Amino acid sequence: MHYKRIIPCLDLKDGRLVKGVQFLNLKDAGDPIQKAIQYARDGADELVMLNISTSPAGYQDTLKIIRKTAKQLTIPVIAGGGIRSLDTIQDFLQNGAYKVVVNTAALENPSLISTAAVRFGSRRIVVAVDALRSRTAPKSSPSWEVYSGSGRQATGLEAVSWCIEAEQRGAGEVLLTSIDSDGTRDGYDLELLASVAEAISIPVIASGGAGSPEHLVEALTSGKAQAALVASMLHYGNYTVTGLKNYLAEQGLPVRLQGGG
Repeated sequence: MHYKRIIPCLDLKDGRLVKGVQFLNLKDAGDPIQKAIQYARDGADELVMLNISTSPAGYQDTLKIIRKTAKQLTIPVIAGGGIRSLDTIQDFLQNGAYKVVVNTAALENPSLISTAAVRFGSRRIVVAVDALRSRTAPKSSPSWEVYSGSGRQATGLEAVSWCIEAEQRGAGEVLLTSIDSDGTRDGYDLELLASVAEAISIPVIASGGAGSPEHLVEALTSGKAQAALVASMLHYGNYTVTGLKNYLAEQGLPVRLQGGG
């Protein structure tokens, strides 16, 4: 059975957990290690920890946090942010990450996906894709452009095509974020999710827009995602992983429940 996963996402900056809206207006959301432990205890399937600091010190802070966190958890940590090479991928893996997220570096050098998959295994390579809906495409034929640099730089690449290439190059999963929806809590971009999920055979992790348990159900059914990334819903105490998983189970979705369910 392929279980649907709930994956809390922790954005890290200067040693703290932060959250923004559409990649901007960052606010402090607490101590990342404490939050990670709490989410793991509540039944999170995996954790994503992303370094969004641009400084070398911020990168080192993130490695330290990942190392301390991974030692206290029994679930996989997916880590990224600032990855530029095979060496930085190895840094994250050696500091406790089970999988790594590559984004901008893969756009600049797509062969990084291929070489990383060969060296570390496809299952450890997650390609993050930040996509913005085209304002000019007809509603009957929507399209999305890939952005790099934390959603700041247009690449000219079409999102579905890039996800197909990422799979062909050896990615094990795609972490797909709707820039339009990020932090809004108005729901995931279901058209984007389904368009990508139908085009590739590797799992899609839905990201950007979760605001209610119903949004997760939509992403995992209509959006055809295999996993849902959750941030604001959890960080500010409105929901718990346990509560969300129970809701998914009530809706008939296969999830791992604490106690072996």
